[in-house]
Amino acid sequence: MNQRPCTIDLNCDLGEGGQHDEMIMPLITSANIACGGHAGDIQSIQETISLARCHATAIGSHPGHADPEHFGRRALPISPAAAAELVASQVKAIAAEAGDDLHHVKLHGALYHQVGSDEALAAAVSRILKTDWPHLLLYAEGDSQLSRIAQEEGITVAFEAFADRRYTESGTLVGRQHGNAVITDKDDAAAQAHDIVIKKSIRATSNAYIPMDAHTLCIHGDGPTPVSFLYAIRDMLTTEGIALKAPVIH
Repeated sequence: MNQRPCTIDLNCDLGEGGQHDEMIMPLITSANIACGGHAGDIQSIQETISLARCHATAIGSHPGHADPEHFGRRALPISPAAAAELVASQVKAIAAEAGDDLHHVKLHGALYHQVGSDEALAAAVSRILKTDWPHLLLYAEGDSQLSRIAQEEGITVAFEAFADRRYTESGTLVGRQHGNAVITDKDDAAAQAHDIVIKKSIRATSNAYIPMDAHTLCIHGDGPTPVSFLYAIRDMLTTEGIALKAPVIH
């Protein structure tokens, strides 16, 4: 039996123009801040970093495709060199404001999935992170190419799972073009979070349970009711005796 965890991280994508950032920030332990690609500008970056500091929330960079029209959720052709430069330029945008408080990097949307599944893209992004920001953690899916290659490069990876998204039996997220891709009920999100944290598994859309190990759970800040989702998940974790804490470099 897998050992029961003592802590888990709750992360959320913020600084994206959503209406709930001020209510979300006290409820999470790490924030992924949009850095001008899919969303965000210098003002939102500064405001979100300030808000995170007020609540002692770990500050992360959230690079995405420079495609705000589609919120960075459209897969765009990209070379390994271009992917590395895209990530590097957006991490720099956060680092310029956060300084030593910058804690982690988590890719956004289509870029997250493209780099996560493509060996060449994953290698290029891992190398630039290892070269320029070796002290930062990387949030990535545990069975992804990015997670594997980043760990081989010596980067500390926090395995991520999503409490508000459905999974296929192969362990990938159901595409957003499908009607059942997003969990819309807070109790369902809390139940999925419970399975991930306590059972280290997740129920796929086929109803089969698949292994799922995670150090950090994501709730999307751009959803209609992220605050109620976070309260439900926090209540569940409190009941189970699981504390909230941002990941640390080992």
